[in-house]
Amino acid sequence: MFHRAIIAAAGLSLLGTAAIAQEKMRVSLQLPLSSHLGENLILFEKEVEERTGGAIDVEIYDSATLYKDKEVPAAVGSGAIEAGVASLTRYVGDAPVVDVFYMPFLFNTEEKVRAAVAEGSPVRNILETEIAKTGGSVLYWQAYGGAILLSQDEPIRTPADMQGKKARVFGKTLGDFVTAAGGAPTLISGSEQYLAYQRGTVDVGMTGVSGVKSRKLWEVMDTITKTNHANIEFVVVVNNDWWAGLDAETQGHIRDAANVAQSDVRDRMSQIEADAYAAAEENGMNIVELTDEELTAWQAVSQPVIDGYLAATGEAGQQVLDALGVNSGS
Repeated sequence: MFHRAIIAAAGLSLLGTAAIAQEKMRVSLQLPLSSHLGENLILFEKEVEERTGGAIDVEIYDSATLYKDKEVPAAVGSGAIEAGVASLTRYVGDAPVVDVFYMPFLFNTEEKVRAAVAEGSPVRNILETEIAKTGGSVLYWQAYGGAILLSQDEPIRTPADMQGKKARVFGKTLGDFVTAAGGAPTLISGSEQYLAYQRGTVDVGMTGVSGVKSRKLWEVMDTITKTNHANIEFVVVVNNDWWAGLDAETQGHIRDAANVAQSDVRDRMSQIEADAYAAAEENGMNIVELTDEELTAWQAVSQPVIDGYLAATGEAGQQVLDALGVNSGS
């Protein structure tokens, strides 16, 4: 178990040395610390502890040591742990509206993504309001990049190539996308996908390219298809009661630290993806770019996914699509 703990800071006075009272902030992460989300949490930890003078002691539990990705919402919401990192889609059971980021080809430019995740945007406000009802509130967002497809021996270039194949997904809407393309979706946690590919549990993988690098997925898959059919977002969530128990000044310091970390990972995402693609190629992976015709074929099968999203989310989903200017008619 890789457990990072920082020794308590000490305050000096004329009478001698007195230890500063500390509040632990344990954070669960499914990815290794070497991943860009792990590096981002280390930055957050440093910022928090410097800004609070050591009063908040951040401890990072990486590689799903404490909780798997799918377990984080309940663990944070119940107060079993103070904070955690989870893929946004892990909240779909309680807040179906969050899956908007996984609707096919809706967020196909960085500008659209940045507008949606900006502080105070209608999309972000609606999603965070729904998530807060689970007992955990969003502290900040962590960019993870576009979704890609993984395969062995041959690329998945069109929906026809997905026919009859089992595909790893990590959310309901992504599953609906696979179904619409003729495949069979299988929900598999991020920390379990390496073994799923190795054992042949699924034929097709789905993840972000940074995950290919951090998990060395080139050892079990040899082809990446750059569909960029969804935008993958992670959120750092904190338990509502734990947060409410902090004084306003400490909350302010943590929020400032969160803003630094949030901006850092968002601004570096393009380079992170470029580095990951380079690493994949260096390790023998074939990188496939889609033609305009192939991309159009994928988009053509996507309308049922939008219809399914609206059926599951109702008014909240319609508000999100309206804010994005999406025509939801069949």
